[in-house]
Amino acid sequence: MSGRRSVVDYSLQRRAVLADVRSGRTGLFEVCDASPYLTRAARYHGRQTDVPCPVCRRERLTLVNYVYGEGLGHVSGQAKTEAELARMDAAQEEFSVYTVEVCRGCGWNHLDSSYVLGVEPEPGRQPRRRRRTATD
Repeated sequence: MSGRRSVVDYSLQRRAVLADVRSGRTGLFEVCDASPYLTRAARYHGRQTDVPCPVCRRERLTLVNYVYGEGLGHVSGQAKTEAELARMDAAQEEFSVYTVEVCRGCGWNHLDSSYVLGVEPEPGRQPRRRRRTATD
């Protein structure tokens, strides 16, 4: 996606967690704890990769994108496909995307990366605030 800004890669943290698991300092129950919601989101909204799970090595990892932002309203916190992100990038104010890798077999999950998408605010201009309604 061309509009990605402020990209943060969590691969060093992932490597440290996996080293702790292999050395026995961290138990599998601590890292293979994907919630049913995350597993379901991986099934319906995720993108399967060719990367094998680093824990069970039986399944391929799935990447799931979650969006968060003030201007997103009820959409904030939902899982989105790559196609949905591309549409949102052109139509929405700035929002954050968090990509989580998930193994649907053993439950391994880890934050893979985060980045910002959406229309950048103009320099010197405050972001537009959404008007509060009686239901807010």
